[in-house]
Amino acid sequence: MKFVDEAEIKVTAGAGGNGCVSFRREKFIPFGGPDGGDGGDGGHIWILADEGLNTLIDFRHQRQFRAGRGENGMGRQMFGKNGEDTIIRVPVGTVITSLETEEIIGDLAEDGQRLKVAQGGHGGKGNVNFKSSTNRAPRRATPGTTGDVRELRLELKVLADVGLLGFPNAGKSTFVRAVSAATPRVADYPFTTLQPHLGVVRIEAYRSFVIADIPGLIEGASEGAGLGIQFLKHLGRTSLLLHLVDMAPLDDDIDPIQQVRVLEKELKKYDAQLANRPRWLVLNKADLLDPAEAAKRAKAIIKGLKWKAPWFMVSALGREGTMPIMLKVQEFFDAQKLAETEAAIEAKAVLDAQLAADAAKHAAD
Repeated sequence: MKFVDEAEIKVTAGAGGNGCVSFRREKFIPFGGPDGGDGGDGGHIWILADEGLNTLIDFRHQRQFRAGRGENGMGRQMFGKNGEDTIIRVPVGTVITSLETEEIIGDLAEDGQRLKVAQGGHGGKGNVNFKSSTNRAPRRATPGTTGDVRELRLELKVLADVGLLGFPNAGKSTFVRAVSAATPRVADYPFTTLQPHLGVVRIEAYRSFVIADIPGLIEGASEGAGLGIQFLKHLGRTSLLLHLVDMAPLDDDIDPIQQVRVLEKELKKYDAQLANRPRWLVLNKADLLDPAEAAKRAKAIIKGLKWKAPWFMVSALGREGTMPIMLKVQEFFDAQKLAETEAAIEAKAVLDAQLAADAAKHAAD
């Protein structure tokens, strides 16, 4: 299925039904009085995250969505029926932005999470609401109000723990195939990957994480060069970046150190927070060099970059050295989870102590 990660839609909530002007007319009841009912409320527009979807391609064909209109009020104080809501299903990870204000309205990051994006109009009041001691036969009713009309941008950002970063043909797709069950296309020409691929890396029961193969980036990506900014945003949800570098390029003019610096610059231009995210270096295609030459070249690259973070030398094609990286990544997430748990326990202890102090003060008073 073709991957579509952005769409623009127009949503129109239902208008409220009109209130009714009516008077009770029954035999032997000459002065029945007003009995016009209220109009029903208009339907709302909701957006629902559905883990069964993985693309926004359906919005290429349908861009306008409407909710049901509320029914008009009727005599005998009968209220109009509310209009039906419209639910728009989108993939998990969809961000909703108002085209008018460029404000992010919501970020649906969990399955089943939903967001009201357009409020239905209120039903009008029937004349039964306007009777009083001085006006026993009101001929007044109010119309229903219109529903919200909004133009929205839907953006899908892949949900992954680890993002692969690198130039085209750095071996990212091969790396994902080596460590997970994902099967992205692999070939010996640039831009083989035209859409993000997700793979689940399972270390053991209840210990796993999701890795994303992001299409290759080039210089100028933050301004949209190549596949550019369209895919940089998919790295936004990741907690760790693996920066893959071809340590044995076929073209002698290609400098792995320069390639790393270029992509570092693009990350900083696009998002300073993303540039400061933990990033490990993976020197790939070591199998194309003899062991001594590979070790020598790896040492030169690390020294040239003054690299301080973890780094690894692998052959993704031969699956050599890939599993140790995955074990280190799992340790990274285990430590992250432990820190979050400890922080939550500490916060709860502080709150409990504060509540106990407040209770003791209240008892003393």
